[in-house]
Amino acid sequence: MKQRICSAACSLFAMAAFSVTACAFAAGAAYPQRAVRMVVPYPPGGAGDIVGRLISAKLTETLGQQVVVDNRGGGGQVIATQISAAAPADGYTVFLASATHSINPALRKSLPYDTLKDFAPITLVAQSPLVFVANPTLGVSSIKELVAVARAKPGRINYASSGPGTGGHMSFELLKSLTGADLVHVPYKGAGPAMVDVLGGQVQLLCTSPLAVMPHVKSGKLRALAMTGPKRSSFAPDIPAVAETLPGYESTLWYALLAPAGTPQPIVRRVHDDTVKIVRSKEVTQQLESQGAEPVGNSPQELQKFIQSEIQQWTRLVKQAKIALD
Repeated sequence: MKQRICSAACSLFAMAAFSVTACAFAAGAAYPQRAVRMVVPYPPGGAGDIVGRLISAKLTETLGQQVVVDNRGGGGQVIATQISAAAPADGYTVFLASATHSINPALRKSLPYDTLKDFAPITLVAQSPLVFVANPTLGVSSIKELVAVARAKPGRINYASSGPGTGGHMSFELLKSLTGADLVHVPYKGAGPAMVDVLGGQVQLLCTSPLAVMPHVKSGKLRALAMTGPKRSSFAPDIPAVAETLPGYESTLWYALLAPAGTPQPIVRRVHDDTVKIVRSKEVTQQLESQGAEPVGNSPQELQKFIQSEIQQWTRLVKQAKIALD
């Protein structure tokens, strides 16, 4: 009798497991049946918003359903990340994570989500150096001149960022730790609002993605001081790398698609495959490269390892440089 009960239980378990698996594959095959939300941790107008809208527009075409950008700026991107982590794992919410996703665990003692366990990686969309820019009224045209002025006027020069713990913030903190320059941090709820005030002269400096700022450099409204990559960018070879003045300096920006943990793998594969085709297409590649970004499109496994390595790198930097949130 016990053996028959056990056999029956095992059969029921196997049938249930098969049913769940079959439903997952069926969901993937039928996906999507309604609009998909892409949570973007920036307000409209910033570099992250530009990337999000570029990818969402193309995914709308390939998925056959509207992919709607949901801008959730502020909170050092914790707000958007928490919203994404708590969303139903049904494929109808994706999250455009950025470098801040790997910086926050290094800077913040507690987060309302687990950076690695609460997300299903999809693919790394693109990587880009950031660019240090200054309002022309500051009167500097290089990192060397900026450091000299900051040392001569300690605490009197401000720099904007899209929020505490963002790539721009950390890039300035890294610069400060290597040079001793005394610069004051003014955080905003996104790169767009930060850039508005730098253009207006309320704040003198900004470090952000070339995707949004280079048109203002070309028009002369801002001065490009240096790129944060390990070497000069091929799209703007006249702009030096910070490393030419400070050997070893490197800070890059990246964007990746994630889904809530537990999202069915057939759906993850569908979004992954479509996104990789999009970022590697000639049209999107040209749009990204013309703004200084390098399209990637790697596997979910590669993305997970990449985020893990980024967390380790920023954790070491925060400890060594004794960087703290404002």
